[in-house]
Amino acid sequence: MTYPALSLLIDGKFIGVEGRNSEPVINPANGHTLADLPHASSVDLDEALAAAARGFAVWRSVTAVDRAKVIKRAADTIRERIETIALAMTLEQGKPLAESRGEVAYAADVIEWYAEEGRRAYGRIVPSRVPGVRLMVEQEPVGVAVAFTPWNFPALTPARKMGGALAAGCALVLKPAEETPATALELARAF
Repeated sequence: MTYPALSLLIDGKFIGVEGRNSEPVINPANGHTLADLPHASSVDLDEALAAAARGFAVWRSVTAVDRAKVIKRAADTIRERIETIALAMTLEQGKPLAESRGEVAYAADVIEWYAEEGRRAYGRIVPSRVPGVRLMVEQEPVGVAVAFTPWNFPALTPARKMGGALAAGCALVLKPAEETPATALELARAF
């Protein structure tokens, strides 16, 4: 397996470097360029937000139980692709392959944990100071989340952002670190 082609993922479409600014992703072990990372333009960002808003309108109405099923399938897919994702992480970050495998496995576990937590997004009754008044807290999706992730844990940090937002019923626009974009892109492919 070689390092994957990099792209933007907007509205279910993979968009390459053609016609846009880009920068090289460097293998820290040998200084060689792995691939060119496309930069999102302001038009791309507008399209990503519009697509996320459309996705949110649908995803928010999916029951927590059904969201959990989808998210768990993504976690299982990540586990099936552990070697591919771990190799991409090692190439772009320099982490030993054994550690990359461990991080990817942990990322899948975190995503699955969020799937289960999303099923338990119960409301609650809060005692009132006023007799005869009942206060109720109800959890509901609020909108599109935007997440930025660092280079040092390129699977685990995006997994936390993706799992939490999606389990809550929100949509997500994720911007991974420029140094380690393939790992996050491979997680997104699993979803």
